[in-house]
Amino acid sequence: MNPPGDPRWSHHHVFDAGNPAAERGTRAVMWITAAMMVIEIAAGWWFNSMALLADGWHMSSHAFAIGLSAFAYAAARRYAQDPRFAFGTWKIEILGGFASAIFLLGVAAMMVIGSVERLLTPQPIHFREAIIVAVAGLLVNIASAVILARAQGGHRHQHGHDMHGHHHDLNLRSAYVHVITDALTSVLAIVALLGGLLYGWSWLDPVMGIVGALLVAVWAKGLLVDTGKVLLDREMDHPIVDEIREVIEIPAHPDATRIVDLHVWRVGVEAYACAISIVTRSSTLTPDQVRDMLRQHDEIVHTTIEIHRYD
Repeated sequence: MNPPGDPRWSHHHVFDAGNPAAERGTRAVMWITAAMMVIEIAAGWWFNSMALLADGWHMSSHAFAIGLSAFAYAAARRYAQDPRFAFGTWKIEILGGFASAIFLLGVAAMMVIGSVERLLTPQPIHFREAIIVAVAGLLVNIASAVILARAQGGHRHQHGHDMHGHHHDLNLRSAYVHVITDALTSVLAIVALLGGLLYGWSWLDPVMGIVGALLVAVWAKGLLVDTGKVLLDREMDHPIVDEIREVIEIPAHPDATRIVDLHVWRVGVEAYACAISIVTRSSTLTPDQVRDMLRQHDEIVHTTIEIHRYD
């Protein structure tokens, strides 16, 4: 945590953005998903399977959303040194994840509408052929998940966090959620088609489409909340806030110092900035001393400190 002017301080170093492995992974998964999307939509239409067709359209939005994630990585990397971005370009990646969550909700709505229509107007289904395509789609989703998991593993090794931790890569997580929901809808499609083939339960095909849509909506909501918190700087319930107070406020100290105004917001995967207004009896306390007190918290990369003195 070095103040501007320190030779070790740099815009790029402090506010790190970008994940080359994730960018390559999301781009590869985008093309794989787009290819399988075309196959599933064509097969769903030809074999008259609503579950397969829903999975194909579901995959189409994923191809676009995953492409958006890849674009977000590229944009964050391209503008990483642009001084117009006061705290770096990391939030471009978060914005990509937020947009992907919106797409997921749209896909869920589309799946429900299509499935309800098929429940009201049943159509004959070519079960065997549709099952083959659904299995192929599932295998593609598994391969895509492995690619993204490896990208996340490399990023975790570099930054020391995991997919489910508080400091995960939300843009990569959005791409991962898209792939996992695709895999889920493929599984549901296979189950529905097997039920129709073995027991004649044609109604199971659109019902599984609705079940898949509900699960997709739940995952989309979680991603929307997590990315929205970052974009709106809702960080004042994070443990780092209490840790800052514990470091600065020492009630028993004769030169009692307390924080009267504190703002904390995230500027990177594991990086926070804060603005602190302090009142103290100390006549010698300086902003640099406060920064030294906070230096034990490496995740605090930028501080703005205002000190007021009283008798």
